[in-house]
Amino acid sequence: MKKQSHLNLFANRPQPKKKRKSRTAFTNHQIFELEKRFLYQKYLSPSDRDEIAAALGLSNAQVITWFQNRRAKLKRDMEELKKDVETVKVLSAHKTFLENVNDMNILKKKIMHDDGHASPQK
Repeated sequence: MKKQSHLNLFANRPQPKKKRKSRTAFTNHQIFELEKRFLYQKYLSPSDRDEIAAALGLSNAQVITWFQNRRAKLKRDMEELKKDVETVKVLSAHKTFLENVNDMNILKKKIMHDDGHASPQK
């Protein structure tokens, strides 16, 4: 009797979810056309989406997902660019500071070297 109830536990388990669709490998042509459109249009209307999907042999879902992913990539790239600009600003400030320190040291050496004993002028 116990064996029977034990087996029923497995029989009553919910079926596993449907397998996800495998990753779409876009062709170079599809990527080129999608990127071209993305340059001037970051968001698509449903009719634009239908048009692109039909022209490139993709589903609406694939076009939606591609544009979502591309916007996310653009956002990441922009954040990385901002960090790079800030780094350049900081490095530039450090360089200017070091150049000023160097100029001060040269000036100090010149003052100490001259210290009132100017070389004869002709």
